[in-house]
Amino acid sequence: MKRQSVEIPGVHHTNPIPSASKIGPFLASGSIFGKDPEKGGAFAETAEEQCAVMFANIRRLMEAAGGSTDNVLKLEVWVKDPSYRALVNKQWLAMFPDEHARPARHTFVTADVSPGALMQCAVLAILPA
Repeated sequence: MKRQSVEIPGVHHTNPIPSASKIGPFLASGSIFGKDPEKGGAFAETAEEQCAVMFANIRRLMEAAGGSTDNVLKLEVWVKDPSYRALVNKQWLAMFPDEHARPARHTFVTADVSPGALMQCAVLAILPA
């Protein structure tokens, strides 16, 4: 099996890395941000907007990889402020409404997120064959 890079359309890292990499059915992302592809890949302005765009970018990434958010196995989220958990939970419940079929999630509070970001996440997924 050959490794393939996957990009979020309209959003690119500043470093020379792809949004995600997949081998066979396995997909692991790098950092997914609240960068809005409709605004040239710039960060959304508020924490609430960044969170909504970050979750939209999860959806965009999964579609670009040939899957959907149903294929997400685990989501790791880093937030700069503990109060942002409520914003993450709102988007989380909208994306994964079935409490019996949600991915695992781990949320970290840290000041060590990328410049301009108020939060970021990473996805582990298993894509359809």
